[in-house]
Amino acid sequence: MLEISGLRKTFPNGVVALDGVDLVVPKGEIVGVIGRSGTGKSTLIRCVNRLEEPTAGTIHLEGEEITRMRGPQLRAARRRIGMIFQQFNLLTSRTAAENVALPLEIAGVGRAERRRRALELLDLVGLGDRGASHPSQLSGGQKQRVGIARALASEPALLLSDEATSALDAETTNSVLDLLRTINAELGLTVLLITHEMDVVRAACDRVALLDAGKVVEHGPLGEVVARPESRLAQGLLPQFGRVEVADHEHARELVLFDDADERLAAEVAAGARIEARSTERIGDRRVTRALVVSPSEVTV
Repeated sequence: MLEISGLRKTFPNGVVALDGVDLVVPKGEIVGVIGRSGTGKSTLIRCVNRLEEPTAGTIHLEGEEITRMRGPQLRAARRRIGMIFQQFNLLTSRTAAENVALPLEIAGVGRAERRRRALELLDLVGLGDRGASHPSQLSGGQKQRVGIARALASEPALLLSDEATSALDAETTNSVLDLLRTINAELGLTVLLITHEMDVVRAACDRVALLDAGKVVEHGPLGEVVARPESRLAQGLLPQFGRVEVADHEHARELVLFDDADERLAAEVAAGARIEARSTERIGDRRVTRALVVSPSEVTV
């Protein structure tokens, strides 16, 4: 489990990037942190892996406070944190297998074991036949899969993903997110995922947190968030409809429904309404239906 408490980061120029962030990433779950550019998302992830020094606050990984660690103790803690980058960060002079093996090489693992582990991980991410390929011979999605395999090389307790799909097309993004979900399920890996895309949160995450001006202003499991009427996150998570024209004697309403969606909509129709549009999908652990209902002005259900 990752636990962040009261985390602040103020840069020398006075800019406050993080302003008292509190966030818990439960063991074995994928938690997405979403927000506009400049809200502190990348600073947060850089503080977690200690590439940035927090100004105040604490970060605990599996019960150990890593904010106070230095030297060999910090290096050991970093080996328990895997990192997936937006731009892949692969060494062009090395093959896919050699890139995956790099963290093990730095840790002093023998060559035979490094190669065995690298090929095993490439097979896990669906690139078992591309170990000898160089990055220039791989597509963007394949490069990111190599990046994921490299992040898993040291058997981390926590995986950090910093906008890992933002440079990929929609189809490749979906395949990479499917891979992250599979790895999460098979390895029980805890994942902190930074993104500005709500579609990524909807497809991959168990929980979500909204970061705004360096603060977590809303958070929770996806299934709970979508049930909050005034939630800013829910507006992005729920399917959207276009505008609909109605007659003078009609009015349109958008309904967000859960397990009783069929019964509720049947009651609307029985009362004289019509269903202009309907969308149903699973968001988190809930089946969510959003419907655009047009009713005669005098009808209420």
